[in-house]
Amino acid sequence: MIADIFFMGVALLTLLGALLAVSLKNVFYNALSLILSLFGVACLFIFLNSEFLAIIEIILYIGAIAIAIIFAIMLSSPMIQKKEEKPDVKKIARSFILAALFFWGLLQTLRRTVWPAANPEGDYSLGAIGKSLLSNQILPFETVSLVLLVAIIGALMLAEKKGTAR
Repeated sequence: MIADIFFMGVALLTLLGALLAVSLKNVFYNALSLILSLFGVACLFIFLNSEFLAIIEIILYIGAIAIAIIFAIMLSSPMIQKKEEKPDVKKIARSFILAALFFWGLLQTLRRTVWPAANPEGDYSLGAIGKSLLSNQILPFETVSLVLLVAIIGALMLAEKKGTAR
């Protein structure tokens, strides 16, 4: 009972963050709302007993991407604001109709698809994933880490201002 209430609260928090991320006028508040929504998704991963994905969600999406977006917003020059225009009711109505048709089609597809049974066997814990990454999957894991290192060094070199001492 309490878990259901907590789940509904987290789901509503996630949806609220997503709606605010696409509807607010201020770009900085959009980024903060995105962080709220991504945190809700991480909490939903915890409900699914997928702690590894929750940690990756927090570290990668919230800790890296969303914070990079906020830094980009804060460091960029302010853009000239246009005058506020009245919302076009016809466009909004068409958007809702198209979204409703899309979700209806998606729901029909989900209902008619025969899904294979899940394989409950196997150890999918955080420790087992870590052991697999550092034993069986060591070559792809290290390759990805080297690619990320090269990307970080490249970004630092591009961001370095010309004429500064090294």
